[in-house]
Amino acid sequence: MDINKRIAQHFTDSAELKLKLKDELAQPIHEAAQLFFNCVANDGKILCCGNGGSAADAQHFSAELLNRFEKERPGLAAVALTTDSSVLTSIANDYDFNQIFSKQVNALGLPGDSLLAISTSGNSANVVAAIHAAHTRDMRVVALTGRDGGEMAAALREGDVLICVKAKSTARIQEVHLLSLHCLCDVIDYLLLGE
Repeated sequence: MDINKRIAQHFTDSAELKLKLKDELAQPIHEAAQLFFNCVANDGKILCCGNGGSAADAQHFSAELLNRFEKERPGLAAVALTTDSSVLTSIANDYDFNQIFSKQVNALGLPGDSLLAISTSGNSANVVAAIHAAHTRDMRVVALTGRDGGEMAAALREGDVLICVKAKSTARIQEVHLLSLHCLCDVIDYLLLGE
């Protein structure tokens, strides 16, 4: 295959998946944005976690909330649990890598806070553990997953929100995750500021 055609195929595949899922994902994204808006409007904070590319997405989302998205507004309380290398390595070394997020949720999470849990497979053990920890802290969870939702979907409770990108390719799932996160930022800003 010609390299340019190969590249163009990635664009086509990404666009087609986004268009295919837009109606299916609109409602859960709406529910998640409302959940997060209610959280920050009531002086709560959003804790965000994921591994690899999902860690980058967690950091991206928290930066858009804490600083700004597309409009000027006061910063919103959001923390990526993926950024402190001393915390991550001490927990992984002293306990277990699967506890790197749950121990932080147990220490930092308060009733009324929210957790954004991201995993393309839905099966990341440390992200699933963070969901369980959030529930013990009386926090609501938004799970951003792919494929069939995996263990994360099964771990959710009433009042939590599942945004599941039903696709097999990790790259395509991550592309829809990023668009979903931008939609969340936009709707949160809309709820705060209007047009």
